[in-house]
Amino acid sequence: MTKRWALVAAASVLALAGCSSDLPEDTNPGAAASSGSDTRKSEFFDQAEYDRQLAFRNATPQGPEGKPWEQMLEPEMVDTTKFAKTGGKYTLCFSNAAVDNPWRQVGLKTMQQEVKLHPEISDFVVLDAEAKDDKQISDIQSLSGRNCSAIVISPNTTATLTPAVEQACATGVPVIVFDRGVNTGCPVTFIHPIGGFAFGANGAEFLTEKVKPGGKVLALRILPGVDVLEQRWAAANEIFAASELDVVGVEFTDGDAAKTKSIVADYIQREGEINGVWMDAGATAVAAVEAFQDAGVEVPAFVGEDQQDFLRLWVDEGLTAVAPTYPTYQWRTPVIAALKILKGEQVPKEWVLPQPRITGENVKQYVQQDMPPLHYAMCGCEGMPGYPGPWK
Repeated sequence: MTKRWALVAAASVLALAGCSSDLPEDTNPGAAASSGSDTRKSEFFDQAEYDRQLAFRNATPQGPEGKPWEQMLEPEMVDTTKFAKTGGKYTLCFSNAAVDNPWRQVGLKTMQQEVKLHPEISDFVVLDAEAKDDKQISDIQSLSGRNCSAIVISPNTTATLTPAVEQACATGVPVIVFDRGVNTGCPVTFIHPIGGFAFGANGAEFLTEKVKPGGKVLALRILPGVDVLEQRWAAANEIFAASELDVVGVEFTDGDAAKTKSIVADYIQREGEINGVWMDAGATAVAAVEAFQDAGVEVPAFVGEDQQDFLRLWVDEGLTAVAPTYPTYQWRTPVIAALKILKGEQVPKEWVLPQPRITGENVKQYVQQDMPPLHYAMCGCEGMPGYPGPWK
């Protein structure tokens, strides 16, 4: 296994709920919550990977223009001729971690529509692990006996799913991992956008530019222990610690809108003024903005994400904001990769996709008034047959 894969797929990914209460204080990534920016290096911070991801932001992608889900950054291609299948139809199998949030729901719809573009895929088998490691382990074992032509896996957690992925690889069927990583290099390719460090840095850098020195920043996180989220905060913490900003609190919201709004309201009352809000994911950004509006104070510089409710509010209210993205168009890429592999074509060992950001200069082009509030703009789905029907 390469160090690069290990860095992207941190070993200590935990369950998706309730994990902070199970960690001792000295190892809990959220132990410093409410105490401001932590100048200590996060256990998830790796200087080499941090530098690599930030450099990727300026790299020129290879691949067809206007199709970022087919593009790749600095790829190291691998031979796949041993997996080539001539003639006939393909059975594509997918073990999905969950469809328990809007981001994953938009992603799955996009993947399903990508499958429909390829008549050579005669059967698309999808198993939903319901955010449970044990179920996904069982699902992967089941798929290994279903005569799949290729197996796509989006792991629920990293360390726990690694043995199951290795067992799937051992069957000789090509395995493609995407979204979240595992601690093995056995899959033919690992597909993901640049990464959490890039996401976190994009937001933190924006606040250092927009908030005056000494300004108060509130950091809102979802859950501890999930690799990509920990990388986002590790990058932001690194940038905040080197700045003159005052991080007055780091709080976990559990992705709950009501809890988010309550936390922000408490900080407004406690601090008197908040000058910037950083978020490691933006699904509850609108609730956070509403807390300022309800308090009758100016909405500060904001880090959100590319879901429609936030983009619309941003434009309607003229917010000072940025939206780092973890684009849902990445759900198209595993299907494309599987077909390349089954045709014996080269693919990147690590398929790194572009990870754009939405700014005040381009936000209007991503606002889609006819789409659901939690539809993600970076789906890469607008030109697909039937759009927008399936995504509604």
